Amino acid sequence: MKKIFKLEDLDCANCAAKMERSIAKIDGVSQINVNFLTQKMTIEADDARFEEIMDEVVKVCKKVEPDTRIIR
Repeated sequence: MKKIFKLEDLDCANCAAKMERSIAKIDGVSQINVNFLTQKMTIEADDARFEEIMDEVVKVCKKVEPDTRIIR
């Protein structure tokens, strides 16, 4: 499943890159793109576990940039 999410309060391109690298390590994620300029995240992950994977993505993003919110 591939979905695009809006991000709020992503402060820098470096943080976006860190998020992207960390999310790519999550089991079940096949493709990830975090775009600082458009403030969007595109993720492709295992359909059967998508919600579980997204919960993990939220945790990873909070570690990198605590103020960033993923609009689901």
